Amino acid sequence: MEETKINQNKELNIWEALLPVFVLVALLAFNVYVYGDDALSGSNQFILLIGGAVAAMVGLRNKVSIDDMLEEVANNVKSTAGAILILLFVGSLAGTWLISGVIPSMIYYGLQILNPTFFLAASVIICAVISIATGSSWTTSATVGIALVGIGDALGISAGMTAGAVISGAYFGDKMSPLSDTTNLAPAMAGTDLFTHIRYMALTTVPTVVITLIIFTIIGLNLETTSAPDTSNLLKAIEESFYISPVLFLVPAAVIFMIVRKTSPLVALLFGTLLGAAFAVIFQPEVLLGITGASQLNFITAYRGVMDAITVDTAVETSNEKLNDLFSSGGMYGMLGTIWLILCAMVFGGIMDAIGALSRISGALLKAFNSVFGLFASTVASCLAINVTASDQYLAIVVPGKMYAKAYKEKGLAPENLSRTLEDSGTVTSVLVPWNTCGAYQSGVLGVDTTAYLGYAFFNYLSPFMTLAYAALNIKIKRLAGK
Repeated sequence: MEETKINQNKELNIWEALLPVFVLVALLAFNVYVYGDDALSGSNQFILLIGGAVAAMVGLRNKVSIDDMLEEVANNVKSTAGAILILLFVGSLAGTWLISGVIPSMIYYGLQILNPTFFLAASVIICAVISIATGSSWTTSATVGIALVGIGDALGISAGMTAGAVISGAYFGDKMSPLSDTTNLAPAMAGTDLFTHIRYMALTTVPTVVITLIIFTIIGLNLETTSAPDTSNLLKAIEESFYISPVLFLVPAAVIFMIVRKTSPLVALLFGTLLGAAFAVIFQPEVLLGITGASQLNFITAYRGVMDAITVDTAVETSNEKLNDLFSSGGMYGMLGTIWLILCAMVFGGIMDAIGALSRISGALLKAFNSVFGLFASTVASCLAINVTASDQYLAIVVPGKMYAKAYKEKGLAPENLSRTLEDSGTVTSVLVPWNTCGAYQSGVLGVDTTAYLGYAFFNYLSPFMTLAYAALNIKIKRLAGK
């Protein structure tokens, strides 16, 4: 991403650059009005292609060839190969962790340990710790995040609330971890070093997560949750359907250990899937028999049960109806809708980049502001605009990072001002856009629509306001020596 080329097009004016965005937003709004929560099932994907077609017509009018546009689309799609593979492995991992009893055990012990009143705040802290250790908000959501959503559902807490808490904690850890790719990318774009960037970013990030914890604590104190007798019934139903033991936590512990040791996420997720499958055969033979409908467990039935859990829809029936929806997984098949959305978003983003619309929009925002606060505001606006138009958090860091570095220097501002602003607005807001790769991933993994958790991802949408508040009040704005 550090080598990403920013396409310029002097023929393109700002209104032409914005036209595909206006069309896309208008069509998506109408589509959501018609389909509601089902809009992500396929219709939004086609709307993204329509937006791409409008951008292509603008490009043709401004002397950009179809071949150039297709080449940029191909580069964009190629850049998502890792994300797509991770999604597929997350789907397979969720399947084997269900039938092995890993997720049911997390929910079982979580129901006993986590106080319902402080559950949301505790979820933020748990995910923050895991994400700092792994450097990945995606891995955090795919492991403890799934379990926390299940626990919250069992306690009667809205899935959107729990997902918002999970995402808030996961993105706090992702920002502050030296293992995170975006935390390394932002200072590289701005021209500062990693640990200077992290120390400077803590000035806005820590207050934001404290406010987030306070908000979730207040919500928890005013939340009506499931009573203890109902929880006891849930625990009993889980015990009847699965073998529950702390030994099963060896599976997620092994995955987290591998990622902390800087093992490739793909390798760690594959290992977690296979280890989960082995634990399913060892500890949950009755579950495998129930999935396959066989009367006796042998190599063939065990293989079929595991492969079904990895690849297609799988459900484990319990004596409690509330748990039946919870103990189901779509496997790799369940991730195809999210992958479809990402591919269509990359078509739109690729064409917008190829015709020079991204650089034109960022350039217009840069010219619109002359003050120091205006420079920060235009950086935030550019990151948000690229997250919406290019549908990729890396581009939301790379494009403004390259375009604004000189402007910050000319204003006498140290480069860590830029790197912090890129993270406060580019990294964390990506998950709030349904068709962005991050928004699509988190929605698909947690099983919660983006619009459902949007209002509860407090950390993510408070971060840009925090960085703007610091700039407006001139708090901790570091200057270059002699400026």
